[in-house]
Amino acid sequence: MTMIRLYILLIKASLRSRMQYKFNFLFSTLMAGMVHASEFLMVALVLMRFGNIQGWTLYEVCYLYGVMMMSKAIYRSLASDVHHLEKYLVTGDLDPLLTRPIPVLLALMTQNNRILFAEIAQGIFLLAISVHALMAAGQIDWSVIPLTLLIIGTGTIVLFAIGLATAAAGFWLTRIEALQNMTEDASQTAARYPLSLYPKWLQGALLVLIPVGFVNYIPTLYLLHHQGGIGMLLGTVIVAAAALLLAMRFWRLGLSRYQSTGS
Repeated sequence: MTMIRLYILLIKASLRSRMQYKFNFLFSTLMAGMVHASEFLMVALVLMRFGNIQGWTLYEVCYLYGVMMMSKAIYRSLASDVHHLEKYLVTGDLDPLLTRPIPVLLALMTQNNRILFAEIAQGIFLLAISVHALMAAGQIDWSVIPLTLLIIGTGTIVLFAIGLATAAAGFWLTRIEALQNMTEDASQTAARYPLSLYPKWLQGALLVLIPVGFVNYIPTLYLLHHQGGIGMLLGTVIVAAAALLLAMRFWRLGLSRYQSTGS
């Protein structure tokens, strides 16, 4: 509880410093919203033209997209600089964090925080539209709402674990931008859509090597397509917990190998 209170205090301090530049905050929020809206609009136009893709309707893809957007936005809001560890390793800015009387990961997670309001708002909007339409069609009932909150929570943990493990690789590689493009950016973009659209080898990679499929696709098979039973949700929770545990261990191993730049 002490660590949680400390984390909240550090987050508040970081957000206050970011809000000193209100115009930059508002402009970046607006631009981020426009980018994400245009990305989904292109997909929506295709689905509106053809009706569905391999059995997935517009509202089902909208649900997948919304869960991924919400999970990613929460992860990036609460632990932004985990994704930007490379600059700390290159410039030596990680050294001051090592001298603080708190865990290094906690100190890193509270640096340069900003709430991604545009992404969170759009995620809520997409989920609201899809859930309302699917309820009206009788495909789901009100139980989907608490289960969706559970899925967003486990999805956030999975994305954080992937990001943390990728960042930890930087203790050996230093330059990890290209690796992050694959493990985070590209994989998350692919998982916005049904994995059944991809070849088997890619589906396996997105479920085993980089388990982004457990952020939204696997639990959605149970919620929307009623496949696999409750074990799909339990498996998602187990995968999230295991991914976090392995990522934390890998982080501690990498941190023990850290060598300062000497700057």
